Amino acid sequence: MTHDDDEAGTFSRSSTTAEPTGRPAELSQPTWFEVDDFSSYTLVIDARTPREFAADHVPGAINLPVVSDAEFAEVGTLHAVNPHSAYLVGARYALHNIATHLEARISRYGRDARFLVYCFRGGKRSKVWADMLRNIGYRTDVVKGGWKAYRSWVRAGLESAPAKYRYRVISGLTGCGKTLLLQELKAQGEQVLDLEDLAAHRGSLIGALPDRSQPTQKMFDSNLFSLLRSFDIRRTVWVEAESKKIGRLQIPQSIYEAIQTSPLVEVTSPMEARIRVLRQTYPNYVLDPESMVRQLAPLKPLIGNEELQCWQQLAKTHQVDKLFERVLVAHYDPSYVRSSRKGSRPYSSEHLRLDPTDTNQLRDAASSLTSASNT
Repeated sequence: MTHDDDEAGTFSRSSTTAEPTGRPAELSQPTWFEVDDFSSYTLVIDARTPREFAADHVPGAINLPVVSDAEFAEVGTLHAVNPHSAYLVGARYALHNIATHLEARISRYGRDARFLVYCFRGGKRSKVWADMLRNIGYRTDVVKGGWKAYRSWVRAGLESAPAKYRYRVISGLTGCGKTLLLQELKAQGEQVLDLEDLAAHRGSLIGALPDRSQPTQKMFDSNLFSLLRSFDIRRTVWVEAESKKIGRLQIPQSIYEAIQTSPLVEVTSPMEARIRVLRQTYPNYVLDPESMVRQLAPLKPLIGNEELQCWQQLAKTHQVDKLFERVLVAHYDPSYVRSSRKGSRPYSSEHLRLDPTDTNQLRDAASSLTSASNT
């Protein structure tokens, strides 16, 4: 099978008014794909190969491929020289694989289950799955235009929809507990757009997570768009101030502009609390501070060789708290001050002094912000 075997579908744009549920029209779905909302289906089936699925997919979908990566490549190569033989081999693989999926996964669902299927363009791979499921008796829909139409919808939505929301931006020096505050706001029922969590990265040279790799840009976009779709346009969305990139991922321009122009909550914390936050946030560097300094080595032209040697010595002697403080004072704090001076906002900042390692303070601060945003 090749991508060309999936016939392209079309999609139509929705109107520009918001839906009664508080969702911008750009985020509405059925008019684009001629299906119900993804969440209304028992199961959303991605019929593409595992490699395609890993690069991007509808959040919540499961991968039940018609052909494997190797089979897809084999059939594509054969199709170039003998299309008839390619279709025979592809059909054999498809029937075998779908039979396996039916036994392992589909058989657990009752007759009332509803399925949604998509492939690359909504063509042959979707059809073979949908025909099988419909013949069994399941109500089954196909995403018109497949993943390509879905990706166009995500891109179009991320260009325009974010500007329809009302944001409040949490800002402050590294280690002041911005992420902890966002998590507490979420725990109290607020709408939180945690971009670093979506990006699986904390947004600096030492921001890579030891237990999570970053998604692809397309998958990041999909997860971001899915989260936005869950928000109510009539309520505040809380977000942390971010630069244009988090790790290797690009924040959509519309989101970045919203962050730059929305009301700011400036969080300040005492140095002792900030160091405790860093110890909590980076336990891998507490255990291996020399690995942190290696990650920070590209800063040498900015901080100078003498400062870098100081960090290396503190790491070598395992003086973690002094190392954290030195890195903050010598690099991260001045960098934050410089970036804060670059732009002006149409709103004045609200200031919040907080020890984020004090759970009572954190809870009270979030409650105070929540009350103020709802008045």
